[in-house]
Amino acid sequence: MSGGLKNLLTDVAGLKVGNAADDDLRSGVTAVICEEPFVASADVAGGAPGTRDIAHLSPEQTVEGIDAIVLSGGSAFGLDAAGGVMTRLVDAGRGFDIRGTRVPIVSSAILFDLPPDANDVERGPIYRELGKRAFDQATTDFELGTAGAGTGATTATLKGGLGSASTRLSSGHVVAALVAANPVGQVTIGETGYFWAAPFEQDDEFGGLGWPSPLPPSARDLRHKLQPTTGANTTIAVVATDAPLGKGQAKRLAVMAHDGAARAMWPAHTAFDGDIVFAIATGRGPHDYDVIELGAAAADCMARATARGVFLATPAEGDPLPAWRDRFG
Repeated sequence: MSGGLKNLLTDVAGLKVGNAADDDLRSGVTAVICEEPFVASADVAGGAPGTRDIAHLSPEQTVEGIDAIVLSGGSAFGLDAAGGVMTRLVDAGRGFDIRGTRVPIVSSAILFDLPPDANDVERGPIYRELGKRAFDQATTDFELGTAGAGTGATTATLKGGLGSASTRLSSGHVVAALVAANPVGQVTIGETGYFWAAPFEQDDEFGGLGWPSPLPPSARDLRHKLQPTTGANTTIAVVATDAPLGKGQAKRLAVMAHDGAARAMWPAHTAFDGDIVFAIATGRGPHDYDVIELGAAAADCMARATARGVFLATPAEGDPLPAWRDRFG
């Protein structure tokens, strides 16, 4: 990656990412932590979101900075992962001091990746413990593909996964994305292994295949998970920059980043997806920036990260769908 970047969310200074997974449940958690509270907002584009503590991310609300963002599998049970991260933050002395009590602010979103008949295991404290483990493992280098919140992710035709991408702008600012890709639709074109996000690819980061020419007749055939149920899918993501944004500007960054999801997935933002993008700003870069360029770069990174998550997924025994590398690699 040019400019000394690792092509990860942690190319934005101050950020760390931790992954944890339960191999038996085939589900996991990804935590985004900063060394100090950061500005954040969010935008929901899917019809079936599952979230915790996002109302205060609206620009008109009081909270100016939050301590962490958690992406989790497990449907609504996965929201407990934020409690595990909060516990670790309290241990570290983080959070608002309210009459001597520390209250960390942790926003989270979930996707549905549980196998059939998972009721015997999903009701325990698994996700809270996974949240603690994800916090403990937070670092600037982290695994992609079948990892963290992408462990049990799927698309309409292939395994999904956890992806990340970054870029440096002419202003010197860094913009990056982290995506747990679990959409109701697909990220490849028709029956091929070509990615819809191909025009935005950098340095052959997801195979360097480009687009097929001409597009195959199957390109416009709509493929999605059969008989979807509300909440059974969802792509959840974080976009980040080191630009010193306010909450209103972070909100716009999240809105624009959704365009990257639409470029990488077909269809996107359906009634059965809970698509949400968190946008965070650490304020560690120069104060001169172009908000239009930041938003365009966020969408670019979102598209690339989505494709990388699927491209880097690894096969496991009992998978309901093949990994990209098994089918096309």
